[in-house]
Amino acid sequence: AHVGDACRYNELLSTPNFDRVAKEGVLFLNARAPAPGCNPCRSSVMSGQFFWQTGLGAIEQGTAWDENIPTWPLELEKSGYFLGYTYEGDFGKTNARIGGKRTAFNSAGHRFGDFSRCVSKATGEVDVKKELLEEVRENFQSFLEAHSKRGEDDQTPFCYCWGPTTTHRGDGWEPGSGKKLWGIDPNSLQGRMPAFMPDVHAIRQDLSDYMGECCALDAGLGVLLEELSRRGALDQTLVVVTGDHGPPGFPRAKATCYDFGAQVPLAVRWPGHVPGQRVVRDFVSTMDLAPTLCEAGRVHASSMTARSLMPILKSTRSGQVEASRSFAITGLERHVAISREGFLPYPQRSLRTADFLYIVNCEPSRWPMGDSHGLDDLSVKVSDRRIEEIQRNTMLVFSDFDASPTKAWLISHRHEPEVTPFFLQAFGKRPKYELYNVRSDPDCMRNLARDALHGATLKELHLCLWTLLTALGDPRVVEEPCRFELAPFASNIEKYCNEKGQAFLAELHEKRSEW
Repeated sequence: AHVGDACRYNELLSTPNFDRVAKEGVLFLNARAPAPGCNPCRSSVMSGQFFWQTGLGAIEQGTAWDENIPTWPLELEKSGYFLGYTYEGDFGKTNARIGGKRTAFNSAGHRFGDFSRCVSKATGEVDVKKELLEEVRENFQSFLEAHSKRGEDDQTPFCYCWGPTTTHRGDGWEPGSGKKLWGIDPNSLQGRMPAFMPDVHAIRQDLSDYMGECCALDAGLGVLLEELSRRGALDQTLVVVTGDHGPPGFPRAKATCYDFGAQVPLAVRWPGHVPGQRVVRDFVSTMDLAPTLCEAGRVHASSMTARSLMPILKSTRSGQVEASRSFAITGLERHVAISREGFLPYPQRSLRTADFLYIVNCEPSRWPMGDSHGLDDLSVKVSDRRIEEIQRNTMLVFSDFDASPTKAWLISHRHEPEVTPFFLQAFGKRPKYELYNVRSDPDCMRNLARDALHGATLKELHLCLWTLLTALGDPRVVEEPCRFELAPFASNIEKYCNEKGQAFLAELHEKRSEW
């Protein structure tokens, strides 16, 4: 949404449908993910609990969902809502949080998540863009038609979750698709890149391709709004638009607690219930949506740690609405299982306020983005063949950093003196404590943790964070040894235990021995 200082890239991409929800509803400028990784974030958002309160839902690979933990979709369903979803959870692990196969509506297909590749590889006269948007429409229509076939009156409420993986890379975005499909010229990013990314064409193009995927997602959102409007239901429907973490395959993004990884969009529209045209600066967590949606559906949510946003939504105020919402907590445990020897996590906890970002890296001796496998030695040359594979294969090295052209470029050029600092910021080991003044240093380039002038600030923020984590029973703070250092949270996963998985690991080992 084109609002003030919300984002330096707003004028470069068009998101008219998100902008509409934001303009006619409430736009949150300081929404944060409880965990900057796919599964742990969704575990939190669905349950209204911090990720460490969700059992094996707290980790990415090796996860499992404890069906004894209430989730807001299933709680709404119990109270009479007709429940369905498309895309979210289809590819594994924890779709039990939202009803599993029983509530899935994907009859028109799953291709939308691979938008840029499907459209770019199309031949002939077929309008694949239109086909993919029709897939979104038909999946949603199948849900609405199933709802109407229940034979009940039109007052029966429904809950629909649309979770496309468009911006999650998957097998990769089509290089150049941001410009080709959406008119986002990589050159328009020149001079606008974050200070932690090299301002070079390869990385500008990768970022413009990500922005193109955002445009595709917005177009899909437009289909949903249009379908609701066509049925006369739009203004009676509570619409929430958000994400689960920052962009994958970029430095300081997904799987990190920096702003580029933890800050997410959030807009809420509900005419007649939520006064619109407001911009809110309160710090909120997306897990706060769980009690919010339960409250909207008149469902009691006593088991949830999160706090309902309804008082903010019902208010007519902009800016800071609730004085107590002056910070947000974010953290992460294990992401990719084989990122480190011993299947260990890179545990992080952070506290973000209006002025500061404070990060605690609980095991600073470990590689934050996964083991380096020798590439921390800048003299080790990586062959063109391996660089091409790094662009496609996340697991080859630094496995918590998704495969991407950006990752490949940083590794390929890491020996160049002007690139080495960028490489180290992206992949190098980090100090235990990080403190950044986000007002004067929004890209978090100058760590003030050892600056004597900020000693009192660091002490205050650490006391605040650790007191809160202790009260909330975070195992990383209150347990010794911490459960996240032990099986099943830190152990091999089934995928790599069978013959095929063992062969895959052996192949990785061989490739790493000959860069």
